[in-house]
Amino acid sequence: MAGHRIYGMSFGKVYPAYVNKAEKKGRSKEEVDEIIRWLTGYSQKQLEAVIGDGTDLETFFAEAPAMNPSRRSITGVICGVRVEEIDEPLMQEIRYLDKLIDELARGKSMQKILREQ
Repeated sequence: MAGHRIYGMSFGKVYPAYVNKAEKKGRSKEEVDEIIRWLTGYSQKQLEAVIGDGTDLETFFAEAPAMNPSRRSITGVICGVRVEEIDEPLMQEIRYLDKLIDELARGKSMQKILREQ
């Protein structure tokens, strides 16, 4: 699968694209960080460390303190693929994050993005 090439990419290289996408639509870096913390269980301090230390995507998700079980309720299409139908676990985690950032950029409320009732 072509997606495997991205696994070795540094999370710190991908992160600015998430922030840029959000900020272009009037959302904030703080909201991006909140989404990432919700999804992965990283603290803000831990998140800042992995952004700066070259941690690759595979390690970023593998070492996440507590992947949120509510992420399984994330559905929809990202990059032409339904996230709930992705078979490869790491790619699914990456696409969950992509989908959450997409929802942020599309103006969804943080309450809905974070699957709060």
